[in-house]
Amino acid sequence: MKKVGIIMGSDSDLPIIQKAVDMLKALEIPFEVHVYSAHRTPDQARDFARSARENGFGCLIAAAGMAAHLAGAIAANTTLPVIGIPCKSSNLDGIDALLATVQMPTGIPVATVAINGGANAALLAAEMIALSDDDLARRLDEKRAADAKKVLDKDAAISASFNQ
Repeated sequence: MKKVGIIMGSDSDLPIIQKAVDMLKALEIPFEVHVYSAHRTPDQARDFARSARENGFGCLIAAAGMAAHLAGAIAANTTLPVIGIPCKSSNLDGIDALLATVQMPTGIPVATVAINGGANAALLAAEMIALSDDDLARRLDEKRAADAKKVLDKDAAISASFNQ
C-alpha cells in the first residue's frame, strides 16, 4: 500500500495534523509526518516532494496557516496528488490560508479541504489510495456505513423524545 506524506509548516499545526493521523491509523494506512516550511526550509520541502513517489508515497497532505504556501510549494515539485489543509490563525480566522491554498495557478493543482480539516484530508487521501486497493475501499465503505448508522441512531433518539 502507498504511504501518505503529511507535511506541516509549523509544529503549531500539530493539533490539526493529529486528526489526519488518527484517521489514517483507523484506516490502517501507513504515513509519515514532517515539519517543513515553504519559507524557512524550502530546500527540504522541495527535496521531500521531489523524492516522494520513489519513497513510496501515493499522495501528500500539506497543512499551513496565514500565507499558506506550503501545499503549492509541495505541488510544484511533484505530480503526486497534494491535499492542502488551510489552518486557522489568530489573524483572519484562516480565511487567508484558505484563499492562498485554493488559488493555485493552472498546471499546479492542490485539492483543498475545509479550514482545520485534518480528518477530511486523511479521508480524501484514503479515497485516492483506495483507487488501487480493494481492501482499503472496503474499509472506507464500512466507515461510511458506520457513520450513517450513528446519525440514524441519533435521529431515532431525538424522534422518540419529540415526535409523539
